[in-house]
Amino acid sequence: MPNTDLLPSLLYKINENQLALEAAILELSNWVEQRGSAEVAGNVRGTLTAIDRNK
Repeated sequence: MPNTDLLPSLLYKINENQLALEAAILELSNWVEQRGSAEVAGNVRGTLTAIDRNK
């Protein structure tokens, strides 16, 4: 199988992993916010906009 046939599959998996990491980080930011660190949680959510722009 040529490498060009693998590229779409690889990109799809990378995107899946990126979205899973985004969801996990968002859950952690919610947990942090519930424990009184709203500023830290807000900063984390702000960095997640980089992922949102690439969807």
